[in-house]
Amino acid sequence: MNRVALDLGIVQIYWYSIFILLGVLFAIFIIYKEMRKQGLSKDIILDMSFYSIVIGIIGARIYYVLFNLDYYLTNPIEIIEIYKGGLAIHGGLIAGCSYLIYFTKKNKLNTLKILDIIVVGVILGQSIGRWGNFFNQEAFGKVTTYQTLQNSHIPKFVINGMYINGEYYTPTFFYESISSIIGFIILLFIRKNEKLKTGQLSGFYLIWYSINRFFIEGLRTDSLMLGSIRIAQLVSLFLITIGLFLILKNIKNKKIYFY
Repeated sequence: MNRVALDLGIVQIYWYSIFILLGVLFAIFIIYKEMRKQGLSKDIILDMSFYSIVIGIIGARIYYVLFNLDYYLTNPIEIIEIYKGGLAIHGGLIAGCSYLIYFTKKNKLNTLKILDIIVVGVILGQSIGRWGNFFNQEAFGKVTTYQTLQNSHIPKFVINGMYINGEYYTPTFFYESISSIIGFIILLFIRKNEKLKTGQLSGFYLIWYSINRFFIEGLRTDSLMLGSIRIAQLVSLFLITIGLFLILKNIKNKKIYFY
């Protein structure tokens, strides 16, 4: 499979970059529409979106590099080659959320209310961005057979793309993309519930994404590791705990609006 979508000679555009960009654009579209509906100004939305995305991408890269430090210390120039892959979602969430807390406090906005809007766009962006892994032929699981994949009703083009170096691999990227798009649909329905309290939608997002990520990560062969521990599984457990806290903490709270 060709990882390069367009070769302009001195510049190559990778499919990975295209799908990351598409994920970002769709996320911004969903977030922008809801924030405008809630009365936020265009300037606030654009400032928040731009810096959150930039800081999130930087955080995703730093996170990935830190857990592959030995390799990047001997190949430092590759640290900036993010178009070839190597963005860790958890790193992006941590960095982006950290900036968002700063931004909302600075502009006197309710942080959890903003997060409730953002997570709906984020999970859609994650679903789309995962397809960059498909073209990079990464984020896959153990060796399997064509028949097993076919019996699992995996689309044929995905099966063909998982044929790497003479063997078929489990398309864990596909499982995560599907679980995220399902999560997106669920969050859209939950958001319409008038009894929903501030912070609970963020809690549902953390629980849904993290439970799926925990089990899918267990199938992967390229996990970021800390000794014998899969970092993504450890972080997922932590995020599930935060999600439960947000849901239970806000059960008795009234719904909070911007103004």
